[in-house]
Amino acid sequence: MDRTLAADLARLPDLLDAARRTAAETLAALGERPVVPPPAGPPAPEPLPERGTGAEAALAAFADRWAPRLSGSAGPRYLGFVRGGATPAALAGDWLTAAHDQNSNSALDGAGQDLERETVGWLRELFALGPAHSGTFVSGATMSNTTGLAIAREWLGERLGVSPAEDGAAALGPVRVLSGAPHSSIAKALSVLGLGRARLVPVPTLPGREAVDPAALDRALADTPGPAVVVANAGTVNTVDFDDLRAVAALKDRHDFWLHTDAAFGAFAALSPRHAHLTDGLDASDSVCVDLHKWLNVPYDSAVQFTRRPDLQARVFQNAAAYLGPLGDTPDLVHLTPENSHRLRALAAWFTLRAYGREGHREIVERDVDCARALGAALDRDPAFRLLAPVRLNVVCFTLAEDPSPARLTALREAAAAEVFVTPTVYAGTPALRAAFSNWRTTEADVHRAARALRAAALRTAKGSA
Repeated sequence: MDRTLAADLARLPDLLDAARRTAAETLAALGERPVVPPPAGPPAPEPLPERGTGAEAALAAFADRWAPRLSGSAGPRYLGFVRGGATPAALAGDWLTAAHDQNSNSALDGAGQDLERETVGWLRELFALGPAHSGTFVSGATMSNTTGLAIAREWLGERLGVSPAEDGAAALGPVRVLSGAPHSSIAKALSVLGLGRARLVPVPTLPGREAVDPAALDRALADTPGPAVVVANAGTVNTVDFDDLRAVAALKDRHDFWLHTDAAFGAFAALSPRHAHLTDGLDASDSVCVDLHKWLNVPYDSAVQFTRRPDLQARVFQNAAAYLGPLGDTPDLVHLTPENSHRLRALAAWFTLRAYGREGHREIVERDVDCARALGAALDRDPAFRLLAPVRLNVVCFTLAEDPSPARLTALREAAAAEVFVTPTVYAGTPALRAAFSNWRTTEADVHRAARALRAAALRTAKGSA
């Protein structure tokens, strides 16, 4: 064994304790450190060491060269994208995931698969999905949407008497994928699957909304020859708008389509009695995307996909090799996603669900929603800002009241970044900003700090542009 590696093995408990202290110090400072440090550029590149200096020296080098440049994205005022942190239990589970280092894809070594299936069952219950839905962990919403649409592609083939998994996507002929306000990952998935981005057909939304107009969808389906795919949205990116999932599913009585619902973070509305009505009808979906490193607050990368047709899923992703188990009635996970290597992502989710249960995660969801509404109310009272949509759940979409140009919004974001991080968007043609609340640490005190920072940045950038 390499001399340095052997020395680290002999001192492993001390090294892990040093990493624990570093992690604890980092997390303790999250609330006060700059949310996004000032731009510093990358450090001068170092050459690959010919002879290593050990884990302790690597830890010191990371602390010196890289840690100060990292954002506080696990903290309470990082409101960009829709990003959670890691609950204490999820963090412990993720550390143990690395310690046990399982590839949980094969029943030949099956405890990891059993743990994943138990966790998927808990998640199915959490999101009020019925037992007809089976699920599998994947890396994120993009992969979850891609997996769901790959199953939809095979369903289209089943309806047309071909198998795209065997014969290629060209065997389907032209395909129509209909949606009102799809996430960008839907077009990306269609590109990956060989269906093509151009197959995505926009359907009109309700006036002043991002929710699809069910009557317009009905007409679009009537104009679609053959079977189609509908992508419903349970929580749009800009305004967390929800399609009427029951109304969309009811169209199946008249039209032949696969219903995929992108509920990346909107599915978590099911946890809150105040908002669960938004997810009514989710169970009628043929496939569902839910992202877990958002509102479940587990570390990246983690998501789950559900479907009513695991037989078609296995037809798409089955992998034939002598060292793998047979397909069988309950396929190994290796037969259900694009990944042959499958980290035991379920363990962090299992830990946080086991530790805090439905009630603990309901409290996180409702507190984040209350924080979003509080920020929305503060910005609505501030003459420097203008809300572009009601705060329906956990995202505040807003812009400057005067001259909301991309340049001014960028300047505002950068001026406020030490205290609060928000992301740019465009809503109904207007350049805008969005603040997304999904972190388990965020409190009303963070909302007040964020509102003050945004106002100060708005005043500062207004003077700079005068």
